[in-house]
Amino acid sequence: MSAPRSPAMDHARAVVERIGRLREERRAVILAHNYQRGEVQDIADFTGDSLGLSLEAARTGARVIVFCGVSFMAESASILNPDKTVLLPVLEAGCPLADMIDAPRLREWKALHPGRPVVTYINSSAEVKAESDVCCTSANAVEIVESLPGDEVLFGPDRNLGLYVRGRTAKRLILWEGYCATHAWVTAGEVLAARRRHPAALVIAHPECLPEVLEVADHVSSTSGMSAFARSSPAREFVIVTEAGILHRLMKENPGKRFHLASTRLLCPNMKRTTLASVADALERMRHEIRVEEGIRVRAARALERMLGTGRGRAGAEE
Repeated sequence: MSAPRSPAMDHARAVVERIGRLREERRAVILAHNYQRGEVQDIADFTGDSLGLSLEAARTGARVIVFCGVSFMAESASILNPDKTVLLPVLEAGCPLADMIDAPRLREWKALHPGRPVVTYINSSAEVKAESDVCCTSANAVEIVESLPGDEVLFGPDRNLGLYVRGRTAKRLILWEGYCATHAWVTAGEVLAARRRHPAALVIAHPECLPEVLEVADHVSSTSGMSAFARSSPAREFVIVTEAGILHRLMKENPGKRFHLASTRLLCPNMKRTTLASVADALERMRHEIRVEEGIRVRAARALERMLGTGRGRAGAEE
């Protein structure tokens, strides 16, 4: 006999059905980042990394993109899909890392280091991308840096990702002092403690983590890279050092394997702002449209397209 449904379960089911109806009416596609709540990932048409999701949306016939993520992700979707309406369910869902640099400060930094190419992490605003020579993701950052002329590169805004790249290139990276708080507050001690609790597990860490955390990891990769590694690895148990939301995807894709979060602090409040109700409301009211001013959009698109045109850039379009 199945357990009786609670009023909360009935309400959630009704919201999911409402989203389904609105999705068809609006000819919409729903994108969910790997760090979103599990129930939001479950109603998405595509789940993955921000740039990969934007590219996926471009391949669909959808007129509306509902991006369940944070503001810079919705901006990137708008930059790459100027003919579609992009909605961000929760307008306040921002990214503290992206906020650590803006266009005026980037221009000042460039003036201090004239002639150096600027590589900007995808986790940045449209205005910052527009001031950059080329964008990168955590999956292709090393390749992008290596593709540029000269011996010195300005790299921002994530210092930890920059340090990771610096250890894999002969070029001199001049780093912006930004960081992702969700990743940067995890210590090597916490990761080693998790390894002691789960001695059979492999440790997988995101390159936004501190260098000392990456040193004790068995594998370092983007979130989609983590998913691919977990699927292909013969290991049956993993300690994950990135935002908690990815556990939902990992467990769905690998039902016979076990996943443990390295720290209970690996939680991004902004990624958890989006709910089923906010997705339904965005579709119902067509609210929180994200549109990038055309002059900025064209310049930002150029930086993204340069990345995608570099070697395996499109294949490495992951955070």
